[in-house]
Parts: sequence; structure tokens; C-alpha cells
Amino acid sequence: MCRILGTIAAGADRPDPAELAAVSARQRHGGPDEHHVLTGPGWSLGCDRLAVTDPCGGQQPYRLPHLPGILAVLNGEIYNHAELRRALAARGHRFPDRCDGTVLPALYAEYGPAFAEHLDGMFAVAILDLRPGSAQLVLAVDDMGMKPVYFHHDPYDGSTRFASEIPALLAFEGVRISPRDEALDTVLATRTPFSTHTALEGVSVLPPGATALVRPGSTPVVRRRGPRQGTLAGNTHGTHATHATHATHDTQDILRHEVRRLAHAEVPVCAITSGGLDSGLVTALAAEHARETDAPPLHTFHLTYRGKWPDSEAAFARSVARRARTVHHEVSVDPDELSSLLTRTVRHLGQPNADPITLSTYALFRAVRQNGFTVALAGDGADELFGGYDRMRAALAAPAGADWAGAYADALSAAPRLLRDHLYTANYRAHIADQGSAADRIEQELRSAEAVGADRLTAMTAFETRWRLPAYHLRRVDHLSMAWAVEARMPFCQPSVVAHARALPTAARTGKRALYEAGTELLPAGVLRRPKQPFTLPLAAMLAPGSPLLDTVRDLLSPARLVLGGKVRADRVQKLLTRHLERPSHHDALALWALAVHELWTEVVQGMRIPVGCAA
Repeated sequence: MCRILGTIAAGADRPDPAELAAVSARQRHGGPDEHHVLTGPGWSLGCDRLAVTDPCGGQQPYRLPHLPGILAVLNGEIYNHAELRRALAARGHRFPDRCDGTVLPALYAEYGPAFAEHLDGMFAVAILDLRPGSAQLVLAVDDMGMKPVYFHHDPYDGSTRFASEIPALLAFEGVRISPRDEALDTVLATRTPFSTHTALEGVSVLPPGATALVRPGSTPVVRRRGPRQGTLAGNTHGTHATHATHATHDTQDILRHEVRRLAHAEVPVCAITSGGLDSGLVTALAAEHARETDAPPLHTFHLTYRGKWPDSEAAFARSVARRARTVHHEVSVDPDELSSLLTRTVRHLGQPNADPITLSTYALFRAVRQNGFTVALAGDGADELFGGYDRMRAALAAPAGADWAGAYADALSAAPRLLRDHLYTANYRAHIADQGSAADRIEQELRSAEAVGADRLTAMTAFETRWRLPAYHLRRVDHLSMAWAVEARMPFCQPSVVAHARALPTAARTGKRALYEAGTELLPAGVLRRPKQPFTLPLAAMLAPGSPLLDTVRDLLSPARLVLGGKVRADRVQKLLTRHLERPSHHDALALWALAVHELWTEVVQGMRIPVGCAA
């Protein structure tokens, strides 16, 4: 797990070392163990390393003496690297260490840009091919988008720059950006940008399962890959994954296999235990693996807030930990710290994310790192694959002819459509009507899928896993875990679990029925019977009079700031705040929070930009 960066341009000038150092410094928190950058005429490639696999080897960028001109960097983990190494060695390739990314130059030499089709893992990879006549940069990310890579192409000089985090990308002097005009509507309508565009003009993110080819001086060409290929030795995904895709196989066994595989590391491993079904299953299976291998007991982490707050899950998390016999850490955060946590999370994410879960995520991984752990197992991805969201159940229950897609899009929002229209100025409302809202595009995608014969659940699952899960959850987990140099591993996002979930009959993947059945023998009855609840902070209560976050939100939503922005009616925002203070509501609190996060992000991103006068 690392942070990567690089450039490719048509000119012969070497990139400025000071500029590259500034880029690296902005994402060094995710790779504190080692730092290397290579440069040459018109190119650079660098890595800030978090040493997980073969900590004493694996210096990046990866180079093999018998393959001059091929350089590689990796952010993530390649779980089938030993299998690939054996097959590549049989073809005459030689490797200096056991690090997972060391196989990348040889794999690229064998398959070119199709190399990523042979990788099993979570990854963002950059290959720089400097061989005569074939100079190009190849970027690739895993099929679920667990590891992002952001890039900027300058249409004037043809250069392309990339980095693992937006703040790092903005440290390149040639990256001139501005917030997108529709960013506020996107935050209110979908809570964070979903598509290949980010909230910044000129900054793109590689979509899940995609490869980008960049020739010097040319615009990046992005292509989605097909299904993952077999290994060089001729197997598919190994014996396990060959049969795991069939719906007749037991969900618990498939998940158990992936948890055990991901629990293996050369650094300390723990688990995130929210108190719900998904993290509970991962916790129980990881603890079981530790016992059966005579490893030390699994450590688990759960976040709470000091004081008495509604919807606490601490008792459920303790129940899971007792049943699994883990060493349980209940991390208690002082609510007075939340305002500073908000600024830090917005800075690390680089984009506005209106879910207050970001603060909890950041604080939780801080505790994980402070207690000496480098890898954490997490339960993200289960709801998307196994139909766990209330909005999915509501859409399935909607009668024929009902506007289920519109209701679904509204359920994704921080502020529903009618409230957004009420808050916007006339000019901004007209602009969004002309450009189209992110919510409109979601509705269109869902209706189009149904129109060509997909059932509603399949249409929703496809949208959730292709767009919302990577943007809304996986980037949050990546950026906020790596803010503390912690590698988050997600068993539910592994190919065999994804394929198994998609092959299940509709009834088994509605309301996570298959997962509840899998948890019957592993989890306390109280956890299986409890209502679904997201891992987040009690926002409505924390925006009540006298609460810790209210002053921060008030300042960010001051009439002077909002009038200057020109997108929302300051008087109507103030009325919304007054209504919430008189009758606290989760829905009003979330809308106010989304507006405040957008205001703070606009301020923070201005501070991250390189002044135009400093550009090369």
C-alpha cells in the first residue's frame, strides 16, 4: 500500500525535483516508510511506500535488470503475486524479492496494457514504458475501484500528471483547476461526485476496472477492461474462485476464504467492528482464523463519542467482540474535537463528501494506527452487493408505473429535489436545469437498465457497485485510512464474493438475506435482529443548540458567505437552520451539513491550489 505520482510529456525537459517533492509531501502520510522518485526527459515516476508485503524488499519504482525501460509503481495489494511470480519465473523472468509489485514489469512485458487483467487485488498501478518506439504511460485500477488514481491532462502542452490524492495532484505547478459550477448541486443531490469527473474542472479519476493509455503529448485514452483473465499458468482464479462464482455454494464459506486470505500479512492486522451485520461477519471469521492458526487474538476497534448520544452501537460492537473473543478497543472521541476533524477530512478527501461518517472514519483509523496496526479488515461493500439499503427495498416494493427511480435518486441525496430547488437562487436553478443534475443522470441510468430488461435489483446493484460504492465509500475509506498509514482490506469487494452475490437469486440478495443466514452461527442474536443503522455520528443531535458542531456550521453558512457564492438563497438557508433548531430533524441536519461541507471545501481547495503566477 503506497501513494504514487508521475508525469509524462512530449518535451525533453526533466521535471523539477522541487515540484515533485511538493507533490510527494502532500501524500506522504500514506507512505511514510520509503520515498523514491525517478525522472528523465519528459517523465517522472515516484512512490511513497507503506511497507506491508516484504517490508525489507520491494523498493519502488520497480525495475528489473533484464527488462530495461519498463518502470512500475503500485498503490495497493496484489493478492495473487506468488502465483504470478511462479508462472513468470517459468518464462525466464527473475525477481530480486518477494514484494507483490515486483512482478509488474515482467507482467507488462508479457501482456502489455492488458497486464491488469491478470491481477487479483486492490490496486492503482502506473507503468512507464520507455523502450524505443513505444514510450507510453499506462494507468490501471482494480475492478471495484478500491484504489483511486487522479489525473490531469493539460491541453496546451499535452502533458499528463497523476497522483493518488487530489491535494497532491494540485501541487503540480501545471495543474490549473477551478471548482465545477455544478459541484454544489452534486453534493446536495448525491453527497459526493460519482462519475469520472471530480468536483474540480480538469481533474479526472480513473473509473473502476479501467486502463488509461497515455502517449507523450496526447490525451489519455481510457478503456474499461473485460473480465479478469486466468493466470499465466492457465488457471482461472485458483481452485477456490473457479467454483466460488456458482450461486449454489455457501456464502459463509466464500466469505470465510476471502477473510482468511486478506487476514494474512507481514504486519499487525486488526478489524473494524461497527456492531452491524457486515463488519460483524468479517470480525467473526477473522477471529476464527486467528484461533485456528494459533495466532494472537484478533484486535477489534469501535468508535463512540463521549457523552450520551442517540443511536450508539457500542453495545452491539461489544457483543460481537465477546462472541468472537477479540481484544476490543472502544475508541471514545471528544465531540469538541469534531470541528477540527471536519477540516482535516475535507482536506484529505480533496472533494466534498456530505456524509458525516467521514469524521468517524478518520478518527477510527487514527486510533488503529496509534495502537500499532497497519492493516484493518472492514465490511464495506456488502449493502451494495446484497441489497441491504432501505432505498432498495422501497424501490422493489414500488408498484408498476410508480416513479421508483426518482424516489431512489432522492433517497441518495443530502437534500431532496424540492428542497434543492427551494434553496437555489434563480440563476443557479436555471443553470442546473440547463446542464442537468447528477440526480437526473442517476434516474436515467436506472430507467434505461430496466427498459432493456434488467430487473430493478440488478439495475440498482449495477449502479451502486459501478459508481456509488467507489466514489462514496471506497475513496473515503482509502483516503482516510491512508491519512494514518493504515491499509484497509475489504473482503466483500473481492472478485469471488462479488461474482457469488451477482449469481444469487433475487430473494437471497434482497435485504441481505444470504448474509443473515451466513451469520446465524457466527453472530449474537441481538445483532442479527437489530435494525439497520449506518456507522456515523448523530448529526441531528450534534447540530442542536449548545452542541459542539453548531457554531462551525453557523459560521460556514453565514449570509455573507452564501451571498458571495451566489448559488443559494441565504435567507432560506437561515430559515432551514431555524427550523432545525426548533424541531431537530435528521433530514434538515443533513442538508445543512452538506451545504457547510461544500463551503468549507471551496475554502480548503483554494488553499491547495498553486497560484497561476507560479505555473511553468
